[in-house]
Amino acid sequence: MGMHAVRTWAGSLGLAFALLATPAFAGFSVHDGRLIDACGDVFVMRGVNLPHAWKPRATGKAIRETAKLGSNTVRVVLSDGTRWRRTSPHAVRRIIARARRAGQVVILEVHDTTGYGLEPKAAHIGVALAYWTKLEPVLRGQEDYVLVNIGNEPTAGTATPQQWLEAHRTAIVALRALGLRHTLVIDAHDYGQDSSGTMRDRAAELFAIDPLRNLVFDVHMYEVYGEAQAVESYLRAFEAARLPLIVGEFGPDHRGQAVDEEAIFRLSGAMGVGYLGWSWSGNAPEVADLDLVERFDGRRLTPWGRRFFDGAGGVRETSRRSRVFSGCR
Repeated sequence: MGMHAVRTWAGSLGLAFALLATPAFAGFSVHDGRLIDACGDVFVMRGVNLPHAWKPRATGKAIRETAKLGSNTVRVVLSDGTRWRRTSPHAVRRIIARARRAGQVVILEVHDTTGYGLEPKAAHIGVALAYWTKLEPVLRGQEDYVLVNIGNEPTAGTATPQQWLEAHRTAIVALRALGLRHTLVIDAHDYGQDSSGTMRDRAAELFAIDPLRNLVFDVHMYEVYGEAQAVESYLRAFEAARLPLIVGEFGPDHRGQAVDEEAIFRLSGAMGVGYLGWSWSGNAPEVADLDLVERFDGRRLTPWGRRFFDGAGGVRETSRRSRVFSGCR
């Protein structure tokens, strides 16, 4: 048995002992680089991004239809009111309830932060933090079913790696002080693609800041990941650091530039990395090939949708629902 095998075996054994010692968690948690659900099982996301902030009336139907197609997670676009109509606490409560009925875990994300430092209308994470504070009563008690994605693609352009770190440091400390115990999802610098390697290089530092050590890191794989080597190198870096990573957005290409989606499917499956496709439907004409279905109709899969749900390493083949929805039975 080589040293890598010994380390792998030892890590698995350590996780097994941890789970035996603590048979039930209050919500999702992180152990040895893996996301663990409230039943003590490793949970690997296989799901879809839903554009609720722009098409709120389509969300309920989309949650049901993505579940029928095998999805175990929905990442839902919310707005704090900076750039789009504010998603109310009542609407968030309904989203959570609908997802629970469908057996889907929910990642809630504030989209107004997208591209802060380059986009003139983008909100700073501090604005999103105020929004999460308003949502705290809705989120309380939902730790088994909901993850909190503090801000979508929150830094780019003139925003520096240090600003990415400090903005998230402040948000994590504030949310924990508020009493939020949910797993927090952290989006990468550089419009989520981490072309500078900022999140890759500083994730461990940020993870240590959280008193609960309950963070998941989220990279968005578009044109920066046009070759398999780039995909593998990034995933391996988090594996080596034993830090939890998901591919929170990806597609078959991006504005005419190639994405190696086959590498993402293959390596995510081999390494137990969660992924969520962008996006259900309703993308702008220049990125319409990222629609998984036509006109928000789950019966009308696009070429990207057929690959995503039915292809090798796709959702139907690899998705497993969390047992929290059946009382851990």
